[in-house]
Amino acid sequence: MLELQNIVKRYFIGEPNELEVLKKISLSIHEGEFVAIVGQSGSGKSTLMNIIGALDRPTEGLYVLDGTPIEEMSDNDLSEIRNEKVGFVFQTFNLVSKVNARANVELPMFYKGIPKRKRRARAEYLLGLVGMEERMTHMPNELSGGQKQRVAIARALANDPAIILADEPTGALDTETGNLVMNLFMKIHREEGKTIVLITHNEELAQKTQRIVTIKDGHIVGDVPGDAARELGGAI
Repeated sequence: MLELQNIVKRYFIGEPNELEVLKKISLSIHEGEFVAIVGQSGSGKSTLMNIIGALDRPTEGLYVLDGTPIEEMSDNDLSEIRNEKVGFVFQTFNLVSKVNARANVELPMFYKGIPKRKRRARAEYLLGLVGMEERMTHMPNELSGGQKQRVAIARALANDPAIILADEPTGALDTETGNLVMNLFMKIHREEGKTIVLITHNEELAQKTQRIVTIKDGHIVGDVPGDAARELGGAI
């Protein structure tokens, strides 16, 4: 599904204080995998997620998504990928404060041009999937942190993307609520068959995935099965 070969990301190119964040990263993620990318703050994991999600371009290296090299795509092409092929879940939820939960989930479908009746029906289905059917008309400021993240997950699924990228999705939540959100990702992986890439510094949560990729100082230093793979006899 996606393949990165010798990915390098530098900032301040050509200046004396040039910073190399990613250092020849090579990584393949297959359709239907549930992968955790773990590392401490500053390790490069969020930069890697931005490249995987087509939010940023690598300085060097090859990134192929569904058979198409990213460097051959225009900015408009990348915008279309972000809206249709990739669903994003962020630590800070990023909900639109002036509209209710259902309208937040409808937004990606609105930008795709899906008719109102269809997008409303899908938004209601997805809110039901994440256990928010009783809160769909609530405004974001009427929701708890865990409820906001559930709405954000439903929104990420709106256009039926092939990949869900979650950047520290439990970072702003208490332990119990974080576990509930993680269980929701596991349910979506199991029932919807989505490829999920979880960016986290929480190794306990990472253990619940099929595969754990560890990044340190811009290098991949580990790639091992998680508990989900071990329960299947080591299959990834």
